[in-house]
Amino acid sequence: MPDTGDAERDLRLVLAVQGLRAFGYGFSSVLLGTALAAGGLSATQVGAVFAAMLAGMACFSPLAGRYADRLGRRRCYLALLIAMGISAAVFALTESIPLLLLAAFTGTLSTDPNESGPITTLEQAMIASAPAAARAQVFGRYNAIAYLTGSVGALFAGGPAVLRGLWPDVPADQRWLLTLSVSAFLAVLVALRLGDSVEPPAAHRSRGRLAGSRSTVRRLCALFAVDAFAGGFVVQSFLVYWFVRRYDATPELMGAVFFAAGLLQAASSVLAVKLGERIGLLNTMVFSHLPSNLLLAALPFAPTLPVAVALLLARSALSQMDVPARQAYVVTMVAPGERTAAAAYTNTARYAARPVAPLAATALSQLAWSGLPFLIAGGLRIAYDFTLLALFRHARPSTPDETAPVPSADAQGDAR
Repeated sequence: MPDTGDAERDLRLVLAVQGLRAFGYGFSSVLLGTALAAGGLSATQVGAVFAAMLAGMACFSPLAGRYADRLGRRRCYLALLIAMGISAAVFALTESIPLLLLAAFTGTLSTDPNESGPITTLEQAMIASAPAAARAQVFGRYNAIAYLTGSVGALFAGGPAVLRGLWPDVPADQRWLLTLSVSAFLAVLVALRLGDSVEPPAAHRSRGRLAGSRSTVRRLCALFAVDAFAGGFVVQSFLVYWFVRRYDATPELMGAVFFAAGLLQAASSVLAVKLGERIGLLNTMVFSHLPSNLLLAALPFAPTLPVAVALLLARSALSQMDVPARQAYVVTMVAPGERTAAAAYTNTARYAARPVAPLAATALSQLAWSGLPFLIAGGLRIAYDFTLLALFRHARPSTPDETAPVPSADAQGDAR
């Protein structure tokens, strides 16, 4: 077995890859909508591209869960990172709808810095081997890095416009999407250094199936699908599109806004770990999520751009606190040998539920009241929060962890 030093080194490498990817995703998410619109795509076609990204995540995540442990996590990880770089290059170099849809469907591109389909599934499986007492902290760091570097990428997305004011011949926004390809190339170089600690022990090697954890994972999948479907109405690229359409916001301003939002989300990921240790992972998921959804529903009623930005930032400070808690909760509630499969299936449920939502959001913003997607998203997510709490408030880990007791898997009022 790899020693502790090797495991810590590999964890740092995975976090470095996450940071590189998130920078690229943050950068491209700000420019993507405007670049596609400048290329002559209609709102419906833009929505179709976003939907293809989510559909690709839904299709390839279960394949990662089923075969990655057998084929080798490192090998699959490298293949996905290479596909990410190629797909980003397609977006930067062509306006062909069929090619854009094909590249989007690889499941390696993302509209959010911390969601990337099968790549995320593999990373969650690789870092889930951390001791139970430290697992929430590891997932907190994992997400904090994504939000922080993603926000830096969003800030840098205003660079092309600034340069264009000084030098008119600066390439169009579409060409700047090659930045994501560069991020992917650097991520491949880092991932090549991963060692054996990221591979599962032979005794815990997943065959892509669930046994004792099946009932728990099925219920979590159903709930996460509702939450993800609601979130699909307000993906980051759609928010940029909506702010530009509603308030005439500029891409430079939205880059700065999402930079600030990323800083708040990074801080909240760290705070979520502390909160989870005190009140439990489940309570952290629910009670941070509820107020953020109320703020989301209030966003379309903002009378001015500054008020809307303030509501968005307030929501950002709370909206992602549930993410590290959710990821740690899933791998804590299943047996060690089923973690890759559980991560794959719960992620797939999230991705499968989201593809239709961006299409619906863009259509509703044109055909009906532009604020309707926010009300639908907020209402569904509030229902999800209450249902999750009702179903799992007495749940406990299905299998004791092999290294330490689980201090936060649900200490909240479960004592008998």
